[in-house]
This record gives sequence, structure tokens and C-alpha cells, in this order.
Amino acid sequence: MRTAYSVETVRSAERALMALLPEGALMQRAAAGLAAACADLLGRVYGRRVVLLVGSGDNGGDALYAGARLARRGAGVTAVLLAPGRAHAEGLAALLRAGGRTVTPGDAGPAIRRADLVLDGIVGIGGKGGLREDAAALVERVAATRAAVVAVDLPSGVEADTGEVRGAAVRADLTVTFGAHKPALLVDPAREYAGSVRFVGIGLEPPADGAVLEALQHGDVAALLPVPGAESDKYRRGVVGVAAGSARYPGAAVLAVAGALRGGAGAVRYVGPAGPAVLARFPETLVSDRGPREAGRVQAWVVGPGAGDDAAAVTEVLAADVPVLLDADGLRLADRDAVRARTAPTLMTPHAGEAAALLGVAREEVEAARLAHARELAARYRATVLLKGSTTLVADPDGGPVRVNPTGTPWLATAGSGDVLSGLAGSLLAAGLTARDAGSVAAYLHGLAGRFASDGAPVGAHDVADALPEVWRDVRG
Repeated sequence: MRTAYSVETVRSAERALMALLPEGALMQRAAAGLAAACADLLGRVYGRRVVLLVGSGDNGGDALYAGARLARRGAGVTAVLLAPGRAHAEGLAALLRAGGRTVTPGDAGPAIRRADLVLDGIVGIGGKGGLREDAAALVERVAATRAAVVAVDLPSGVEADTGEVRGAAVRADLTVTFGAHKPALLVDPAREYAGSVRFVGIGLEPPADGAVLEALQHGDVAALLPVPGAESDKYRRGVVGVAAGSARYPGAAVLAVAGALRGGAGAVRYVGPAGPAVLARFPETLVSDRGPREAGRVQAWVVGPGAGDDAAAVTEVLAADVPVLLDADGLRLADRDAVRARTAPTLMTPHAGEAAALLGVAREEVEAARLAHARELAARYRATVLLKGSTTLVADPDGGPVRVNPTGTPWLATAGSGDVLSGLAGSLLAAGLTARDAGSVAAYLHGLAGRFASDGAPVGAHDVADALPEVWRDVRG
């Protein structure tokens, strides 16, 4: 599992480690890893032109020491000092001894235009509010070139703890991060600025229970997947109820059932007006037209996809004493007090627009601060929240680390894809996973299925559902 830590936790771990090491040793470890990453990106170091954007903090020191290492290998290295009187003195001396040179921001144009690689050491992990005007102007010049951009620990201008980008910021091709991942490297919009991320271990040991973000990997997901035993039958494996679809949107019911059938539960009960369409595609589905209360025993419910204005079904499902996944029209139709009053687990799966409506804010606010709004929504509704989008987040109402999904693809932005995800997550709920695990595992599998199905080309929601068995086998393998 990949974990990310707050700035405060990272700095505390750095202080503890520096107390055990000779002065400057930690920065030298970081600089060695940074220089190696730059060399790998360049392919050949000798004769290459490297520009360092150097601020006044430790990130600037890391950049200067890494620049010195590259200069000793034959690169032409120019440091642009944004605060000449406050640049890291030892790092600057090391660069000059290695043959590097310095320029002021006003004289940096020619070096930037010729650069093969630009190393961003402007601001460290404590930076907030975007770049200042002089730094932003430099970054704009860099963006107009063909130079590769490498960020030191975090792209300058993004906020480490929140993933927010409140102004001008560096867009990196590669971010080299030290000792621990920072939340901004995993959560959009900041993640988009980081490019590829390379982790360099420098000996930090943040507390095991101190992570604020978690990202599942194959092994974590494989351990959570429900696998039938020798004595399993369809009822012991779990039955998931799906209350979805309408005369106008029968396809939502078909797609939710498709996801549910591939999610590990033993059977799917469907309730709603799209029964004929569901049976035509999936004859194994148990179909009822008597409403959720009379449909028979289930271990979890999915309600809302394509439901139109069927508030009665939503109300009946929320009254059930089993886990409930609330999606799409169900989010709009649900009585909010009824959601808060539930004692069985509730998993809400809004996209940014639906989350904005539930919170009474603009969609743009949710997209700009996804992590904060996922946490707020979970706390306000006393439910686990799976916030869909460019990075899918799963937040619990009692706090704790937020799960972030690393497997998505933009090709999943297609009609009906969310219905498949809802059915899949609901099936995992019925199979016995917690709301947090069901949402996280479903997002992981769904993201991979989007990648497998699209293979770089447009994809339909039914293709995503059809790819789930292959993804399941890949994860378990």
C-alpha cells in the first residue's frame, strides 16, 4: 500500500532522523537520488544543459547539490537564484566548485531557452497560495521551451497537504519525492502537475498510523477480494439488491446489474421497471416488481442509478438494516436526515456536481479541493463517500486515512460507467466488505477495467463491465 503523510508528520520524521545523522547528510541523500533521476531522464549527462530554479529553502539546497553532481559529470549547469542572499550557502558553494554558474532571474532567458532539463527547487512542501510573480514569470518561460522539467519533492506552487493549486504552479514531467509521499502527489488537481513520480528513500520513518492518504495496490486488493469456499452457495456468498432504472433510463439498470454480477456476491435481485431489459441481458438475475421491501432477503442494496423520480424506492431502501450504496438519482431523492440516521453502513458515490449539490457549493469548489470536500461530505452525512472524478477518493465519516484510487483512466468518462461501478461496489458490500473497502476495491477494479477495455481507444460502459473478470484474474494473479 502506498501512503502519504502531512507536512507536519514529514517534518517531524525529518527532525528525528537529522538528530541521528551528521549535519547535511539528509540533504546529500536527497540530492544523490535527485541527480540520479535527472541523469536517467537525460540519458546522457555530458554536454547537456541544465537550469536550476533555486529558491531560499531546502528544496533550493537539494537542487544546488544535485546540480553540482551533474556538473561534475560534464553537464553545463546554470542556477537561477530567486533570492541570491538567501540561497543555501553550502549547496551554492558546491555548485560553483563543480563548475556551475549563477544568473539572476532577469538574465536567465538565454539559459532557459537552451536548457535540456530544468530542475524546480523554488518552493518546498510548506508553500501555499501559488507562486509569486517573479517565480511565475520564470516558470512561464520554461513552459514555452522543450526542456524536461523535474520537480524537487513537489511541484512549486501546489499545496502539499490538500492537493489544491491556488495560483501559478510548475507543471513537471517528473517529480522526485523524498522519504514519504505527500498528499498532493496523489490527489488532483495537484497530481496533474506532478507528472510521473519517483520515490527516493532517505531513511525517514513516519509513524505507521500517521498516514492521511492510502492508495491500494494489487496485493492489497487481492487480499480483500471475496473468494468462495468449498461450502459456499449463492446465498452464503451474499445477495445484492439493485433498485435502479426507469422507463426513461432502463440501461442504467442493466449496467448496474452487470457490475453487480461481477462483484463477488452470489446472486443479484433486481427491483424496478426495467425488469424485461435486465432479464434479456442477464437471465440469471432474480427480478421482482413489488418494491424493495417485498423483494426478498439481501445483504446490501444499490439504489439510484437511472431511477428518475422514484423516491419511494429510495426511501424503502434507506429504511433497510443492511449496507446501502446510494448513487445518482438516489443522492438527489434521498431524505438527508434519513441518510444521517442510518445505523447500517452507507456508501455514497457522487461525482463532483452531485457532491456540490449535497454540500451547497459550486462544482468548481469541489474540483479545486477534492480532498477537503470528500472529508466534509462524509462527516456531514455520516456516511462513507466515494467521490468520483479525475482522482477517486473514499472517505469515512469517522476520519482516518482517505483512500485514493490510482488506476483510473479518462476513458471512463462515458455514460453508464458510474452505474457499473455502483453495481460492483454494492456486490462487494453484499459479500461482506466494509463500505470503505468495498468502495476502494470497486474503484480499483473499475479503473483497471477501463484501462483494459479501452487500450487507448474510446470505450463503452458495457465494455468496462465485460473486462471485470479479466481484471479480477489479473489482480489475484
